[in-house]
Amino acid sequence: MREEIFQQVLSYEGPFCDVLRRNAEVARTKDLPLCQDTGFVEFFIFIPFNAIFERPIQESCDEAVKKVYSSKPYRYSIVTDPLYERKNTRTNTPSICHIFHWDEEKVQIRLLIKGGGSENLTTLFMLSPTAGEEELMGKIIEHVARHGSKGCPPLRVGVGVGGSADKAMLLSRLALTYSLSDVNPDPRYESLERRISEKLNQLRIGFQGLGVGPTIFSVHVLQAPTHIANLPVAVSFDCYLSRIGVVEVEPVRIESR
Repeated sequence: MREEIFQQVLSYEGPFCDVLRRNAEVARTKDLPLCQDTGFVEFFIFIPFNAIFERPIQESCDEAVKKVYSSKPYRYSIVTDPLYERKNTRTNTPSICHIFHWDEEKVQIRLLIKGGGSENLTTLFMLSPTAGEEELMGKIIEHVARHGSKGCPPLRVGVGVGGSADKAMLLSRLALTYSLSDVNPDPRYESLERRISEKLNQLRIGFQGLGVGPTIFSVHVLQAPTHIANLPVAVSFDCYLSRIGVVEVEPVRIESR
């Protein structure tokens, strides 16, 4: 558990607070999972245009996930077929890899590990392009009010606005990899993040849906250009454990083309 989340758990005073603290402390000191649902692993990998890799990125990510999950008492949660066979792969792979090119001369790997409960809260709204802030916020608030207690709150909320439906969804997931203190550099969207956070915490869902403490830890919004006839808004959620990470690597070999 990251320090910023650990401190939030320690400061919580409400039902089962001692159990939550003890769980966090045992996990930290004994290198044990915080939850029986050790999730599925999603990578967001930003690479230079001229980076050369010795093997497929997906293969490397899957090997890392397999190694970690098989060396620890982590549950395997991935099944081979979503609808019919649903046979466990017994490696927690394949992982999910999103690969982006950027202008930096380093590789950045953003990591998100999500359990099934928070994943089931994921939603997409295809709003009218005439919709404004209030309608957008209203959709999110209504959704969290109805379903937020099912995702192990306090939640972290990622919002993707614009692009196509799938682009908005990708942005909403990428937004979950940011730290609690990160804000959108555009002051309009920073204000939107803050307003959504305030409204969601007024719902008083609280820790584990018990009505005490914050309902959400943070809201992060990412935006993209979109079609004149569209306003897609995707919302992804992460549970209070917030199992994320960021690693930056200077490439070993760069070739100019």
